[in-house]
Amino acid sequence: MGKRQPSLYREVQPFRQWPTSLVLAMPPAAIIFITCRQWIWHHPWGNPPVSNGGLLFLAVLLVLVYVRLITVRLVTDLRPGELRIRLRGLWRSRKIRREDVRAAKAVLYDAIRDFGGYGFRSGWKGKAYIARGIRGVEIELQNGRKVLIGSQRPDELASRIMEWRVEPSR
Repeated sequence: MGKRQPSLYREVQPFRQWPTSLVLAMPPAAIIFITCRQWIWHHPWGNPPVSNGGLLFLAVLLVLVYVRLITVRLVTDLRPGELRIRLRGLWRSRKIRREDVRAAKAVLYDAIRDFGGYGFRSGWKGKAYIARGIRGVEIELQNGRKVLIGSQRPDELASRIMEWRVEPSR
């Protein structure tokens, strides 16, 4: 097996928007209530009624999906060969090679207005990986496209990317 390269910069950010967590909790909470209503108070749901096993399966499935969604993290990992941005817990991952980076700078943004929300987004300003906040690093690629990475330490990340970009290959 190949040896894993050391990280030059690493940041892990949870998605901490309580309104989103509340909205995501509604479907599991509703199914748990319906399941309890049918099992404990003997008020069947639906015509014909849904089976107890079906309700239990649906409740467990929705709770597992909810837990999975609230544990997603935005991971920014700068290594000697690449910058890797991923949504740990989901499938989205992006690798940017050193030679593809033209510039990087710390910026302020509005996730809703500029990109339509949080997570992995494509908007009129380019692609974005946003977990929370209003600060990040805008990376300009050699082809002119832009990638925004949300960060709680954007000045440090931007300077590390610029140093990394000009380092000689090892």
